[in-house]
Amino acid sequence: MSLKEKIDADLKESLKTGNKDRLNAIRSVRAALLEKEVSIRVGGVASLSEEQETEVLVSLAKKRRDAIEQFTAGNRADLAEKEQAELAVIEEYLPEPVSEDEIIATVQEIIAKTGASSMKEMGRVMGEAMKQLKGKADGGKVQQIVKSQLPA
Repeated sequence: MSLKEKIDADLKESLKTGNKDRLNAIRSVRAALLEKEVSIRVGGVASLSEEQETEVLVSLAKKRRDAIEQFTAGNRADLAEKEQAELAVIEEYLPEPVSEDEIIATVQEIIAKTGASSMKEMGRVMGEAMKQLKGKADGGKVQQIVKSQLPA
């Protein structure tokens, strides 16, 4: 089942159960995917690759996390909870996150492959790491691990 089919099925289920928060989150995901699809459309036909779908979902999740942080800082727990609920729905469609150990192993493998030996080469290591871990790991966490693995 493709992501689009899964979202459509979940949308119908949410309509039946009357879960408005979940319904709004699914509609948001669906709209973002459709918007991306329209933006790449050529000759009236377009479909998103799995990588493009993941990009859209990662972007939506990041926006929700940023909003949660802002609302929490502004003592708006009610709005932070709403964003948290939407984030939980978005995360259902993201690939399974990897563990910290898996991130470390991936980063060490990239460092060995690229021959990076100092912080000056962090950009090259980060670029490759984010390509491999896209949607599976938080960029901030990956950056922290890359910094810890590269000698100063």
